[in-house]
Amino acid sequence: MLKSLALATVAALALAPAAQAAPLGIAQVEQTLRKAGYTRIHEIERDDGLWEADVSRADGRFSEVYVDPRTAEIFDEHNGRALLDTEQVLAKAQAQGLREIHSLERDGATWSLEARNARNQKVEVRLSGYDGRILHSERDGWLD
Repeated sequence: MLKSLALATVAALALAPAAQAAPLGIAQVEQTLRKAGYTRIHEIERDDGLWEADVSRADGRFSEVYVDPRTAEIFDEHNGRALLDTEQVLAKAQAQGLREIHSLERDGATWSLEARNARNQKVEVRLSGYDGRILHSERDGWLD
């Protein structure tokens, strides 16, 4: 019986989704940005659960982009992808259970806001500017 349980556990771990892979480190982020065509990476740092990078393109334009450490998706307001407007982002945030939303501001191809989550906790949230999904959420202080 114990042997069967151990085999089942090993099998379950082997079949676990790749989403549990380790998040990207700074070297992997730099490599991802270079593969995407950014010619110079001036600075990379963590910000609100994402990697933030100051980059230059082949045409010399400078900008700030974000990289999701779990998926390697690059959020760049100049990549030609359509960005949600304020009303669309608010609707997406509310559909994900956020309420009492305030301090909404666009930051490149992402949106930052403060709100209350479904557990009535004050949270700071970073959303994708492309589709409004939550990229990062953390409690805003420990006393609500």
